[in-house]
Amino acid sequence: MLNEFPRAGFWRRLASLIYDALVVISLSMLTAILYFAVIQLLTSLEMIVKTDDPAALIQDSTLLSGIRSALFIGVNVFFFAYFWTKSGQTIGMRAWRLKVQTLDGQLISWPQAIIRSVSALLGLGNLVVLVDFKNKKALQDYLSKTEVIALTKEENKRIYRELD
Repeated sequence: MLNEFPRAGFWRRLASLIYDALVVISLSMLTAILYFAVIQLLTSLEMIVKTDDPAALIQDSTLLSGIRSALFIGVNVFFFAYFWTKSGQTIGMRAWRLKVQTLDGQLISWPQAIIRSVSALLGLGNLVVLVDFKNKKALQDYLSKTEVIALTKEENKRIYRELD
């Protein structure tokens, strides 16, 4: 599959990122609800300080707010890493017919996916594509030794069918 498909440009990457942002926001909201429920449970069991305002407790506690932040980051990194290592495509990438792969056309590894996810800098790493006319690679592509390619409709369908 090496060099069979062109590298993806900035606008398709951005559109895909917007789709994925909606999913990530939903996952983050679910994570926040579950975390708040756990804090409520621990408060009611008097395992942590009893309070009338658990949200304020989380906000005022460095430990509890740090745990919340770590959960958000972990859920977001896991979302991208899981999809990239399983099929090379997140939900948004599938919709925009994009795929992330190693430079030799293989699925990326978990370490590559984690590096890629963290180094994307919430999508800002894609701005490099705007000035890298020749290679069309983002910051996260360079740091994780990956590339994002634009697929044909047929290839996109083939990848989707292989997941079954």
